[in-house]
Amino acid sequence: MAEKRDYYEALGVERSVSADELKKVYRKLALKYHPDRNKSGDAEARFKEISEAYQVLSDPQKREIYDRYGHAGLQGGGFQAGFQNVDEIFSQFSDLFSDFFGFGGASPRGRSGGRRGADIEYPLKIDFLEAVHGCDKEIMVPKKALCDVCGGSGARPGTTPITCSTCGGRGEVIQAQMFLRIRTACPSCHGEGFIIEHHCDRCHGRGFIPSREKLTVSIPAGVDDDMQLRLSGKGEPGLRGAPPGDLYVTIRVEPHADFRRKGLDIISQIAIGYPQACFGATIQVPTVDGDRELHIPSGTPSGKVFVLRDSGVPSVRTGRRGDHHVQVVVAVPKSMSPEETELVRKLAEVQNERVNERGFWRDLVTRLTH
Repeated sequence: MAEKRDYYEALGVERSVSADELKKVYRKLALKYHPDRNKSGDAEARFKEISEAYQVLSDPQKREIYDRYGHAGLQGGGFQAGFQNVDEIFSQFSDLFSDFFGFGGASPRGRSGGRRGADIEYPLKIDFLEAVHGCDKEIMVPKKALCDVCGGSGARPGTTPITCSTCGGRGEVIQAQMFLRIRTACPSCHGEGFIIEHHCDRCHGRGFIPSREKLTVSIPAGVDDDMQLRLSGKGEPGLRGAPPGDLYVTIRVEPHADFRRKGLDIISQIAIGYPQACFGATIQVPTVDGDRELHIPSGTPSGKVFVLRDSGVPSVRTGRRGDHHVQVVVAVPKSMSPEETELVRKLAEVQNERVNERGFWRDLVTRLTH
């Protein structure tokens, strides 16, 4: 008999591997070497080898003995490692295989057990200031409603659906493929568990009819673009007593002409004249709460940013407000009157003389010191 390979080596992991990482590695390898997925000649043997390794290393007591004494320690301690066939592996590790091999753990559903209604997404456009301050909006949601003739059964009044003979009302059938048993939806009733022989004339057997529901949505202050509001139970109706789905209202915020949002802060620009920048001024600044006074000190450069505290957007969770950042920009007139033109020309001459004078004295000092 060939000597068994080291369990850590078989799984390709370090001896310090954690239990969670060990589980992830085994799941990945089991999917790779499963005999029904991997048709190579040694796939089944490799599948059994990694399963035996995981069987030991996933058990803290067995792993401790193996780490100290190896394979001999497990044999001497009376522990049985390994599997006779693939079915044993499925039985022991069904919790690992149920979600990606398609069986185990799930109970038959069938339509008789009811079906929860589907969720609905509804996009809702609001303007910038509505998003900042909050608002109430009326919306008309297109959705399904239970048929008012058959009550959602899909069967013509006076008739009843019959139990599916293929699946016995379970809605599922089990197919065997080599060592694997796969549970799939019944092909006869399409997973419903019964068959409608005489369809309702109103809904044509679907159990639903088109409808629209008028709802009022309360938009909290501070919502941002792409945020979702969940209205529990306002989605599609459930069948046979099952609960309805939910409605998810996705917010779409329209841009504003003057304001831009960055987190909880508002950013805007305002133009001031050259005299206001030179001598200072008190101006009116538009904010999300209306106009507010802003003092511009003398000698303010173009591009200077002033911060209006607690004048930004409120947090949806805490209500705390951000700030409003106002950038002042010195405006350059596109056209000037003759009087303005003459004044600006005189200002330019004065400034040029000042620059030239400074240049003369700077050159004189340079010559004298060199």
